[in-house]
Amino acid sequence: MFWTILILVIGIALFLFGGMLFKQDSKKPASGLTKIIKLIAIILISGCVCRIYMPYYLTHTNPMLLQEMVSAMQEQQNAEKNKAIRKYVRSNIKDMIGDAPIWGNEDAKKTIFLWSDYSCPYCRRVHGELARVMEGRDDVRVVLKNFSIHGELSDAPAKAVIAAKLQGNDKAAALDRKLMEKEYYTQDDLKDRSKLGDKIKKNVMKLAGEAGLDTAQLEKDMNGEVVARELKNVRDLAQRFEISGTPYLVIGEDAFPGAIPYDQIIKALDK
Repeated sequence: MFWTILILVIGIALFLFGGMLFKQDSKKPASGLTKIIKLIAIILISGCVCRIYMPYYLTHTNPMLLQEMVSAMQEQQNAEKNKAIRKYVRSNIKDMIGDAPIWGNEDAKKTIFLWSDYSCPYCRRVHGELARVMEGRDDVRVVLKNFSIHGELSDAPAKAVIAAKLQGNDKAAALDRKLMEKEYYTQDDLKDRSKLGDKIKKNVMKLAGEAGLDTAQLEKDMNGEVVARELKNVRDLAQRFEISGTPYLVIGEDAFPGAIPYDQIIKALDK
C-alpha cells in the first residue's frame, strides 16, 4: 500500500507540474514530450486508483468473492504442501516409521501414518473409522505417531504405547485401543493439577495391565532411549509437515488434516 500511495503522489505531481521540467513558451501549444508526460501521469494515477479501490468494490458488490479468493489460495497452498509431503514420503518411509507402534500387518504394502493425541476427542473418532478400515484387510498398516500436544494430559499414554511396542506390536495396539475407548482421567482429576500427572500414569498402567503388558518393564521403558527417540521423530515430522493439531493422517502419499470419515480413507487407500 505504501508504494501504491507513493506512485499515486508521483503521478499527480507529474500531471500538474510535469510540463515545468521543460522550458516552453506558455503561448504555444503543449509539446509532444509534455503530452507524453501527462499521459504517463494519467496511467499511473488510474492504475493506483484501481489498485486501491478495486478490492473494496469487488468485495462489497460480491461478498463471496473474498471467500472464494481465500479458498483458492488455501487450495494452492495445500497442493504445494501435499507435493512436498509426497516427495518426502517416497524417499523416507522407513525413517518416518522409526520406532512407532504399528497396527495390523507390519509388512503391508499400504501405509497410513496417524498423528494423534490420546486426550483429543476427534482422534477417538478417527480411531474408530480406522478400526473399520482395518477389518479383514491384511494389505494396510497404521503407523501410530503419538503427538502429545496436550502435554500432561497425553504424555504418559503416548510414552506407554511407544514403550509397549518393545513387548510386541500386538500389545501396543491393545493398549492403544483401550486408551482410545476408555477415559483415563475424569473431570474431577482436572480440579487438582498437582496430582494430575500421577493419576493419569496410574490409570494408564492399570489399562496396560488389562492389555497384558508387563507394567514394571513398561514403566522402565517409558523413560528409555527408544521412547525419547520416537517422540523426537514425531515432533520433527510434525514440524516438517507443519502439523499443528490432531488428528492428522498421511495415507499413501497424501495428507489429510482432521477426522476424515471411513469413505474418504478407503478412497485414499484405493487411489
